[in-house]
Amino acid sequence: MDNADLEVLRQLQQWVSSGQQAWLCTVVKTWGSSPRPIGSLLSCNAEGQMMGSLSGGCIEDDLLEKLRAGELATDKPHLHIYGASDEDVERFQLPCGGQLHIVIEPIARSALDDINQMVARLKERQCITRTVDIVSGEMNLSEVDRFAHLQFTGKFDNEAVGEDTQLVQTYGPRHQLFLIGAGQVSMYLADFARALDYHVVVCDPRAEMIDQWPVEGAQLVNDMPDDAVRLHADAFSAVIALTHDPRIDDMGLMEALKTDAFFVGAMGSTRTSAKRRERLKLLDLRDEEIARLHGPVGLPIGSKTPAEIAIAILGQLTALRAESKTDLLNADFRPSNITTESTAEVAAG
Repeated sequence: MDNADLEVLRQLQQWVSSGQQAWLCTVVKTWGSSPRPIGSLLSCNAEGQMMGSLSGGCIEDDLLEKLRAGELATDKPHLHIYGASDEDVERFQLPCGGQLHIVIEPIARSALDDINQMVARLKERQCITRTVDIVSGEMNLSEVDRFAHLQFTGKFDNEAVGEDTQLVQTYGPRHQLFLIGAGQVSMYLADFARALDYHVVVCDPRAEMIDQWPVEGAQLVNDMPDDAVRLHADAFSAVIALTHDPRIDDMGLMEALKTDAFFVGAMGSTRTSAKRRERLKLLDLRDEEIARLHGPVGLPIGSKTPAEIAIAILGQLTALRAESKTDLLNADFRPSNITTESTAEVAAG
């Protein structure tokens, strides 16, 4: 599975390389309720084909109709606003008071090398930043180490833009998923996470586990997890221990709980999690550090199989990222009875 941005750009690449007229559309600003976030992409061609989404279906048909009629972005980028009037809101069924500011760019064959570079970078699970001058249409690329949020700067009023108006957008993994243990749950997590814009790091001190890792696109680290966490974890990271072996998991968790990682979790039953917290208290961790641990990790959906456990974990991470301002994942929301292995394995652990 590929993430949405890569699919949009890959389709754009195919259209441009075959000589078709094509556009790249980007949500650069929202107001009020918006069905899609800033940075959402859509590519389309003159034949009426589309890849991606700007609004979940509210405005795409109208936008495509305007493009094919030559009303927008015929030779240079154009800023178009949906929801600026009551008529727009009524016609396109936008959420109450919602607005979408869309930058529409005609992509000529001369830009194919840049599109190729972007696609190649995303295939490697690396980040790349694209800067577009909205007035001239000039585009520049720079390879970067970390994701940054979209910036739309300069002077613009309604659909008129002034000089020095720029779109600066970084494509690539938005967050890092650091997995302790190269077992089956990690394999499913790594595979699913690729479609959710995570850069996946898998750490396991057991060389045989790293050697048999089958999922492409993950960064593999054959090292002790405490050393690896110190090197890799940051505020964009979720660190999750998945081996069920305290000798491996606890060392990684000890370091992760001292970092500013936005999420630290561990797999296991409620009983196993309680024992883990007792062990962590013996490792000179403060109570507030131990309280950061999500264990058992994952939403309480009754997951049993490795694939189900991976879905439960990614669901929890998605909810946390979406609702962090309202503390959605408080003590009442965290799972209290989920078993994150088969019944026999949990009993044994």
